[in-house]
Amino acid sequence: MRILLLCHRFPYPPNSGANIRSFNMIRHLSRHHAVVVASLTRSDKERKGVSALEEQCAGVITAPIGRTAAWARMLLALPTPRPSTFGYFSSPALARRLRKVAAEQRFDLVIAHSSSVGPYAAAVAGVPKIIDFCDMDSRKWLAYRDQKRFPVSLGFWLEGIKLTRVERRLAEEFDCATCATPAELESLKEIAPRATGDWFPNGVDLDFFQPQGTGYDADQICFVGRMDYFPNVQAMTYFVREVLPLIRAEQPRCTLTIVGAAPTAEARALAQVEGVTVTGSVPDVRPYFTVSACSVAPLVVARGTQNKILESLAMGVPVVASSLAARGLDAVPGEHLLAADDPPAMAAAVLRLLADAAERRRLALAGRARMESHHSWAGAMAKLDRIIARTMSASAARRGSRAKADRLEVGSQRG
Repeated sequence: MRILLLCHRFPYPPNSGANIRSFNMIRHLSRHHAVVVASLTRSDKERKGVSALEEQCAGVITAPIGRTAAWARMLLALPTPRPSTFGYFSSPALARRLRKVAAEQRFDLVIAHSSSVGPYAAAVAGVPKIIDFCDMDSRKWLAYRDQKRFPVSLGFWLEGIKLTRVERRLAEEFDCATCATPAELESLKEIAPRATGDWFPNGVDLDFFQPQGTGYDADQICFVGRMDYFPNVQAMTYFVREVLPLIRAEQPRCTLTIVGAAPTAEARALAQVEGVTVTGSVPDVRPYFTVSACSVAPLVVARGTQNKILESLAMGVPVVASSLAARGLDAVPGEHLLAADDPPAMAAAVLRLLADAAERRRLALAGRARMESHHSWAGAMAKLDRIIARTMSASAARRGSRAKADRLEVGSQRG
């Protein structure tokens, strides 16, 4: 098949949660199909990555977009029914290029990765289409509303309402809508009960993220994630203020390393707290996982799968997560990781892993095994293959039914 795959974030290099999923879809589908990727580029680094991405697929269609233009389109969308986030990913140049390519080439399937690029799929008519929401972004904006003060909360609420309406329309217009977790699929069904929906999980690179077989520091814990992302900053601010003091009261030597690119001023300020280090961007997160007794993911706002949890478990490093963050992966709290929500419970879970080497080893082995059985990219992509096959089959059946109905109508008119 010839597949057009639309990405809201340029999918190379695959070094963030926004493009790891799309890159693995591209790499997998390109083994058996001709995949043409369409995406925006926002930096010289991304534009330099076009040639590397072209080695992974049959072609790449891009259009540059600057920060000023993106923000201007977001602001212009504020008084309209259109979500402002769609303005951020809007490019007339990319739309024109897609229409030109669609007029010159025949595609058998269109996949839109994220609702933000769903409108671009209109350039290709008459073929089956799948939209991979991954996470239902409207629910995230509505969750942000509860974490912000007025009038910012009003803006998030408005964006969530507008995006809900658009997500419903896209889900019903596409032949199939997919998500990354069963919980996100439930949200999709609440928004668009008439849509055909399914899910396939995020995976983790089990060869890259694997146990190192070296010792760890029983007084060290870590958090890994971009530190210009509001839920991560919020989670670490909460943890440092509310949980870490309880841990250090019992284990004074315990230290926390916050590993993540582009820390905000609020995130950098956490390094002023005794026992806390904020690294900023690092070339490789694995050494920080390896040396830690456990990693933490105390997110208050969490949608979909947290790659930071997958990576930690794949490396055999136990995780203490909030219940909301733990819900995003196919694992059982207490069996493969620990889940806790209030400060005393989270502190107790961390202290348990710092003090009990046997318990840490049990969770390390169980977590790695669960990643191998339920979060390998091979398994995730096999499920995507089945979704595509069902979608293509259902589309062919509908076309056959329409053709038969058309023949019957013509016959009745002749009779």
